[in-house]
Amino acid sequence: MTNYLVVTAMGTDRPGLVAKLAKLATDCDCDIVDSRMAGFGNEFTMIMMMSGSWPAITQLETQLPQLSVELELLTVMKRTSKHTPLNYGSRLEVTLQGQDQRGTLRKITEFIADRSLDLGAVRSFATDENQNTQHLFLAINIPENVDLEELEQSIATVAGNLNLTCSIKRMLGVQVPDIS
Repeated sequence: MTNYLVVTAMGTDRPGLVAKLAKLATDCDCDIVDSRMAGFGNEFTMIMMMSGSWPAITQLETQLPQLSVELELLTVMKRTSKHTPLNYGSRLEVTLQGQDQRGTLRKITEFIADRSLDLGAVRSFATDENQNTQHLFLAINIPENVDLEELEQSIATVAGNLNLTCSIKRMLGVQVPDIS
């Protein structure tokens, strides 16, 4: 039986961190089934989902704390199960842009949560050039019973109220990818 472990790591960014974490996974006979890495300021952040036998995952859980100390990383681990992908009638890819203002991401994500929609991905960042422009990208998985035209109009209205430009791309018949 395959077991799964999610590991989050954060620390000062420097070359070789991903390689050392990947080496530990390989040395423990685990597979990295999904991973994401990003830099925030001078900080390195990474999240990985690993799979392996019970003894392999246990070995990884035992050895990661020592490696974390050596690499000066803060790490968190959590056992999980295989992801069951859901089928959605469609997906909207929404891109928003405008002057950077506090609370925009909160308002947009509350709008989505209030409608019980599934957020498949979020990317948000601000740039200092162009008078502090903020950029948001959201992938929203839409159940079949939702009126897409009405939802798109509502998103455009919220964006307009926040003085953001908005573009919406429809992706029909989307199956959420199985990340395990």
